[in-house]
Amino acid sequence: MSGPKEFIAGFDSDQRRSPTRVVFVTRRTSAQVKANYEEQVQTYPEVLFRVVLAIELLTIALVVLSLLFNAPLEGIADATHTPNPAKAPWYFLGLQELLHYFPPVIAGVLAPTMLIVSLVIIPYFNINIESEGLFLHDRQRRLQLFYLIAIGLLVFLLAFHVYVAAVPTLLIAIAMVVAAYSSPQSTVAARRYLANKPLAWWVMTWFLFELIVLTAVGTFFRGPGWSWVLPWGS
Repeated sequence: MSGPKEFIAGFDSDQRRSPTRVVFVTRRTSAQVKANYEEQVQTYPEVLFRVVLAIELLTIALVVLSLLFNAPLEGIADATHTPNPAKAPWYFLGLQELLHYFPPVIAGVLAPTMLIVSLVIIPYFNINIESEGLFLHDRQRRLQLFYLIAIGLLVFLLAFHVYVAAVPTLLIAIAMVVAAYSSPQSTVAARRYLANKPLAWWVMTWFLFELIVLTAVGTFFRGPGWSWVLPWGS
């Protein structure tokens, strides 16, 4: 039977070399842990693969569209003649559609400024990393806040007669109400899908829906003087 072990405090820089002692690692040394290096296996990140695949599919689709359809180019620009309607590029048509309803200060200054400030502030919020459903926790309080924001936004849009933006907002609000009263264990696949969506998904869906609708209206349903026309009319 061996005698008692002595635990002596000392100074060292390798904690594996002195496993039975209390070792003080000073500032002049660094703690080191020796490990065996295993063979490295090259991997291809899944996210990068999806991005590359999406880029390739988009490139193929654009090439096919360019072969089948000619670009909608007009004649040479004439500084003495302004076309009617004078439409912005398609990626600005949503903003031009808002300028039709709101004063320039609101649509051209206030709204973009609020968007930029929101993008700056959002990263400092408590981000839901687990991406849980918006109404899975504290549903009553979140529903009250949601009703307040949704009704206020709808009243604001209707006050300025922005019906093309109010309709997508109303549809997203109805979908969010359905999600609030749905369960992740619901037997209906659509309700189960909506119940698991976080706040970021709802905000981005509403933003893209509004962008698509406003751009489509500005492209196909606006004629001379920015009046409402039917795309298939003469």
